[in-house]
Amino acid sequence: MTSLPPPSTKKLGLVIDLDTCVGCHACATSCKEWNAGGITGPLTDERPYGKEPEGVWFNRVHSYEVAAEPAQPAMTLHFPRSCLHCETPACVTVCPTGASYKRAEDGIVLVDEDKCIGCKLCSWACPYGAREYSPVEGVMKKCTLCVDRIYNENLDESERVPACVQACPTRARHFGDLGDPESDVSKLVAERGGVALMPELGYQPVNRYLPPRPRRDGSDGASAEATAPTRASSPLHWLNRMLRR
Repeated sequence: MTSLPPPSTKKLGLVIDLDTCVGCHACATSCKEWNAGGITGPLTDERPYGKEPEGVWFNRVHSYEVAAEPAQPAMTLHFPRSCLHCETPACVTVCPTGASYKRAEDGIVLVDEDKCIGCKLCSWACPYGAREYSPVEGVMKKCTLCVDRIYNENLDESERVPACVQACPTRARHFGDLGDPESDVSKLVAERGGVALMPELGYQPVNRYLPPRPRRDGSDGASAEATAPTRASSPLHWLNRMLRR
């Protein structure tokens, strides 16, 4: 099985704002476009126009109707899902060949396709469903945080972000060093109360989700804080329950 490097001080990851995500799938399509020709390409599709299409997508967006309380109207929650680049990823430690590994210098979790035998142990171990199997190539694939882009000195510095971040029309996606408390993303997480998904599992995901802001009920001039849902009824708590199924 594959061992993990010592915890890195630099933890590159994404912060996703569920309050401003509109479920447009721009992140998914831009990711597909960039990575289809990059170090992880091709991202294969089978029967794309048939009844049962299959394909490799590093980003997927799920939409749910969520009601904080039974008597309240439901809100639409768009939930983008990709690899969370965990600090102690189960997908790495179960890999029998060392194909799945975590980089010591920045914390990014990657797959060496030359070593991958397609056993799918990593996909079974990942509780977030972030691994993608390519039946055409017989290997596992996953989000790389566009590692071939964020360090590309041939690009303008403003473009050295994952493709999904650059394409997001509502700026719901943010990228940076979550290991640095003074970084813009860390400050955003602290300001908005960003959370990790299913932290009780102990894998320490790096990515953070910013919860939807409380909605006013429109009955009077009460502040948004007055109608804030409790943790047990919050959309993120509900989402954690869905993911554990």
